[in-house]
Amino acid sequence: MQEGSFRCDANVSVRKAGADKFGTRAEIKNLNSFRYIERAINFEVARQIELIESGGKVVQETRLYDPDKGETRSMRSKEEANDYRYFPDPDLLPVVLDEKFIEAVRATLPELPDHKATRFARDYGLSAYDAGVLTASRELADYYEKVVRAVPREPKLAANWVMGEFAAALNKESLDVTAARMSPENLGGLMLRISDQTVSGNVAKVVFATMWSSGAVADTVIAEQGLKQITDASAIESEIDAVIARNPGQLADYRAGKDKLFGFFVGQVMKATGGRANPAQVNELLLRKLRA
Repeated sequence: MQEGSFRCDANVSVRKAGADKFGTRAEIKNLNSFRYIERAINFEVARQIELIESGGKVVQETRLYDPDKGETRSMRSKEEANDYRYFPDPDLLPVVLDEKFIEAVRATLPELPDHKATRFARDYGLSAYDAGVLTASRELADYYEKVVRAVPREPKLAANWVMGEFAAALNKESLDVTAARMSPENLGGLMLRISDQTVSGNVAKVVFATMWSSGAVADTVIAEQGLKQITDASAIESEIDAVIARNPGQLADYRAGKDKLFGFFVGQVMKATGGRANPAQVNELLLRKLRA
C-alpha cells in the first residue's frame, strides 16, 4: 500500500435468511482502497438481492467497480472451473512421498519454536510468556540454555537477565544475539554470583555493565572493584548503628509511628555500604535495632 499499488478482489454472494448455502458468486476485480471495497460490496449485495427478488438469476462473472457512478458492471462471464485456471497442469508429474521419506526428513529438522517453548515451560518452570520470548529466535533460545547451565537451580533468574539487561544491551547497540559482547558462559558466571549472594541484584547490574564493555569475567570485575556483598552480620550492624546515630530525629519519628521511615534507614545503610550489604540481612537487623 505504501507504494500505491494496493489491489484487492472481492467475491460476493447472498442467500435467503435460513438458507444453508450461499447463491452464485460474482467477483469484483481490482479494488484499490478500503473505501471502494466497502462501497463495491454494499452495491453488489443490494444488486444481487434486487435481481433475485425480481425473479432474475445471478450469473457467475467478473465485475468491475466504477467509483464515479458508485456501481459495479459486468466485465466477463465465468462458467466453469477452468475459467479460474483450476485444472491440473499436464506438465507436472505426480509426487508421492512415502512415510519413510517423511520420517527421515522430520528427523533432520531442528526443534521447532512451539515445541521448544513447551519444553522451556515444562523443564525450566517458566511462564508461557517467558518461554515464548526466549524461543522467539533459535539464537536467543540457545543463548539462554547455555546461561542456565551455570545456574541449573535458577532458571527464572537466568530468564530475567537474558530478557532484561542482556536484551536491553543488545537493543541499545542494535546487535544480534550472535554479535553480543558477552558470551553466555560469562553471563552464567554472573548469575552464579547472584545465586550464591556474592553480589546483590543491583550491584550485579554494575558488574554486567563493566563485563559488557570490557569483556571481563564476573569474578574479576567483582574483585577489582571491591563489589563483593557484605554478609558479615557484625559489619552490617556497625553500619546500622552509625546510620541510626546520625539520624536521631528520624529515629524518634519512626518509633512514634511513622513506619514509612523504615525505607529511609534501609536506603542510608545501603548508601553507606556502597550497595554491597546483603539486603535481607539489612532489613532483618535494622528492624531489630529500630524496635529496640
